[in-house]
Amino acid sequence: MYDLIIIGAGPAGITASVYSARKKINFLVITEDIGGQAAWSGDIENYTGYQFITGPELASKFEEHMLRYGISLREGEGVTEVKRVEDRIVVKTEKGQYESKTVIIASGKRSRELAVPGEKEFKNKGLTYCATCDAPLFAGKDVAVIGGGNSALDAALQLMNIARRVYLINIVPRLTGDPVMIEKVEGSAVVSIMNNARVLEIFGGKMVSGIKVRGEGRENTLSVEGVFVEIGLIPNSYLAPDVAKNSLGEIKVDYYNQTNIPGIFAAGDVTDVPEKQIVIAAGEGSKASLAAIRYLNQHK
Repeated sequence: MYDLIIIGAGPAGITASVYSARKKINFLVITEDIGGQAAWSGDIENYTGYQFITGPELASKFEEHMLRYGISLREGEGVTEVKRVEDRIVVKTEKGQYESKTVIIASGKRSRELAVPGEKEFKNKGLTYCATCDAPLFAGKDVAVIGGGNSALDAALQLMNIARRVYLINIVPRLTGDPVMIEKVEGSAVVSIMNNARVLEIFGGKMVSGIKVRGEGRENTLSVEGVFVEIGLIPNSYLAPDVAKNSLGEIKVDYYNQTNIPGIFAAGDVTDVPEKQIVIAAGEGSKASLAAIRYLNQHK
């Protein structure tokens, strides 16, 4: 049985693993991928110590730091359930089952879907949820970015240097992201902003060829070859059915990252901690590790 299992390897999970490794406890990291949402980000200008770094570069730095400790890692393994059973915590995955004295859930968030006709049919056929991953595939093409917050703005900023035209389709009256990002997007001749607009359908043949949009009381058809869905994120908290959550599905934690279940801690964007930022997630990961170690010392 492990002392600690960390679920997820984004900024929170990786930082928790580094702190745990330095305490020489017996622990395991289980994750579907390494880097989390940080790896999806474009240009990062607000992470202390780096005046400028891309998301993939920062995620690579995180991974390098984690792996130098020789951490026991199960990559490419999705967790399906976390549950306390008597004096231990059982973690079930797609490939097996593990037992631990404590767990840190740092599973982050996943992309929210549009839920419109054509979305499922054209996923990975011109429709994507990751501009950092797929933007280069649309060089010289017309594309649409759906959303009006920071994720959508980040996607637009990446695409306006690659695509021929970028339609930014925002369901509310104005863009709601970082003012610096908004200023850059609004100043681009490549970007056309459509506020108070809603996507009705995505269509095409073998690949996306266009979308139907309703705005200003009428329907329009936009010819685009790429659709980037950036309308927010959903916390990956489903794996812990007994853990208390707020109305958004985020795991409730106290100042010590403890949930309502003894021995189960949570950190990063999956929690109800305000402001979802890379630097905050990393700090929360360190707190969760220290709290879990304190718990272990108190329950020997």
